[in-house]
Amino acid sequence: MIISASRRTDIPAFYHEWFMNRIRAGECTVGNPFNPGQVLRVSLAPEDVDVIVFWTRDPRPLLSSLGELDARGYRYYFQFTLTGYPAALEPRLPPRDELIGAFHALADYVGPQRVIWRYDPIVRSNLTDDAFHARNFGEIAAALAGATQRVVLSLLDPYPKTTRRFRRLAADGVYIEEINEVDAALGALLRELAATSRAHGMDVRSCAELFDLTAYGILPGKCVDDDYMRQLWGIEVTHAKDRTQRPACGCVQSRDIGAYDTCPRSCVYCYATGNIARAEARHARHDSKWPSLVATEAEG
Repeated sequence: MIISASRRTDIPAFYHEWFMNRIRAGECTVGNPFNPGQVLRVSLAPEDVDVIVFWTRDPRPLLSSLGELDARGYRYYFQFTLTGYPAALEPRLPPRDELIGAFHALADYVGPQRVIWRYDPIVRSNLTDDAFHARNFGEIAAALAGATQRVVLSLLDPYPKTTRRFRRLAADGVYIEEINEVDAALGALLRELAATSRAHGMDVRSCAELFDLTAYGILPGKCVDDDYMRQLWGIEVTHAKDRTQRPACGCVQSRDIGAYDTCPRSCVYCYATGNIARAEARHARHDSKWPSLVATEAEG
């Protein structure tokens, strides 16, 4: 079994104590996000876990516990999102250069092959136009050279919850562009980002992308990647596509142990947070001794 920790929230940044408590207990429980009355038990025993895939924007709170994970025999790698967007889009993130330092600290410990950089999603707006992305991506890529071997790109996908936020931003003069096609300008940007990636020693992949980006030098990717796990550890895991993900997602099956509406970062494009006030309240009342990240019986 592959554990996803987590597409739904940033466990390394905000729920690392809970995660390590559940590792020591050998199991956790997870509420079904579409059926709140259904709670599933998930084994976290080392013999039951093939690989843990961490998703984070700041792994530093978890760094001191990685030695314990190693001693217990867990395999793991990180999906590290680092975009460096203006505060209007990412209001509660540490400064870009601080996160670059965190990326290096993580890579120094686990190795560059086990930290994947996500420049995800690409948000085109009047604050982040194509010139911004070319410059910003190039600066981050140069700073991360040698600290990672792969970068993941994706284009902004519209969701009702994010579209509502975009409308509120427009009232403040920030305009998010809806991407309905890969036009000549966007194609040129993608080709430049791919070339920049390769120049800094990074393989470049897309994530759950509706558009075919191979013409721009970007191959389809899998974030929960059976081939990648074989390359890292020489193991065979499930090869079955995860049917709970979007049709364009190439990931293989995993068990996600997170919960939606629990990340307090308030990134305006985030699909995992539908109600920011609810996410803040859930984070504030979280207890690291709970068996589930969210006390499902207390939800309302």
